[in-house]
Amino acid sequence: MDKLLIRGGRPLQGQVDISGAKNAALPELCAALLTADPVELRNVPRLQDVSTMLKLIRNMGVAAQQEGDNGCVRIDASRLSTPEAPYELVKTMRASVLALGPLLARFGEATVSLPGGCAIGSRPVDQHIKGLQAMGAEIVVEHGYIIARLPAGWQRLRGARITTDMVTVTGTENLLMAATLAEGETVLENAAQEPEVADLAEMLIAMGAQIEGHGSSRIRIQGVERLHGGTHTVVADRIEAGTFLCAVAATGGEALLRHARADHLDAVIEKLRDAGAQVEAAQGGLQVRSPGAAQLRAQGFRTTEYPGFPTDMQAQFMALNTVAQGTATVTETIFENRFMHVNELLRLGARIQVDGRVAVTEGAARLSGATVMATDLRASASLVIAALVAEGETVVDRIYHLDRGYDCMEAKLRGLGADIERIK
Repeated sequence: MDKLLIRGGRPLQGQVDISGAKNAALPELCAALLTADPVELRNVPRLQDVSTMLKLIRNMGVAAQQEGDNGCVRIDASRLSTPEAPYELVKTMRASVLALGPLLARFGEATVSLPGGCAIGSRPVDQHIKGLQAMGAEIVVEHGYIIARLPAGWQRLRGARITTDMVTVTGTENLLMAATLAEGETVLENAAQEPEVADLAEMLIAMGAQIEGHGSSRIRIQGVERLHGGTHTVVADRIEAGTFLCAVAATGGEALLRHARADHLDAVIEKLRDAGAQVEAAQGGLQVRSPGAAQLRAQGFRTTEYPGFPTDMQAQFMALNTVAQGTATVTETIFENRFMHVNELLRLGARIQVDGRVAVTEGAARLSGATVMATDLRASASLVIAALVAEGETVVDRIYHLDRGYDCMEAKLRGLGADIERIK
């Protein structure tokens, strides 16, 4: 099992390319199942989750070809023969449930295993099921599988007004994809507003879907009889960009994050500026300058749905808070078990107290290298940031979590001057 060996204490300097967003690429790979025509996706990141999704759709009979290292994937679902996502391919990745809506909409049936993923808390799929049932689907959950089909005599799902009980990104994406081929109009109320949802909608529109309001809490879809193929470029990964912003802020230095978009990171950028870092939109990306943690001020925040502070940036910003000046309170409202990185940060010398969903960091900690273990994807990134600041050597174990969501992270950090290497 691979590990990362990091020798801390070096400021980060230079330029780094931000890859395509994992959380956009995964639903967009599923969106290609909605048509029998070829679909081309560009700027697809090289991630373990992407490889898993490609394996999943190939298992259905889909032709999916990656071209070199340029991020281009060509998908042809014209010969899809098995509308099923088995447990063996779903257990490591929650996003596999995104095959449910497209398969049901195009083929009138789907069998999808209940999903897995990071152990950061409960992420039920009941909102997906309720929404598809509102569109007429008959769904049962048995033996660990969601089994969905159209009623006898139905050719297509039927449009409906759907209000989810909570804001759910994957739920919005699943229902959005299903609605594109439904009869009549579907209105999604309380829809997720994340940039990845809007990017998926733009891809579907390029394939012939009729969608309005994406990027807001109400999305309106007029169903069409069929979608055609198309080409789409995956939006830049705002969470990868935010992770590098925190890494540069914590270590000090200056970097240009090419392709990063300031308008997708307002809440994170505001907190970094309040902390004392300089973050500005630059031609082709984001420029960040930092005097280093010793001159930064820790910042409290509360995670919430977009456009609020993202839960996927909580761990990384907490790592920054541990070495900045002052005390800060972090409240996690999205997942009930997303402080698993705290115990590992404590091993490096961080001072953090947790009470339920609230963590209080006492800053200006002097971190020292140790062996730590990644517990989930974003926890991995927080440990890397802390290790970049810590004195001496840090070994981050179980980095397969990191590989699920970051494209060549150690190579990118090395390009910015970090002393980091992958070891067996």
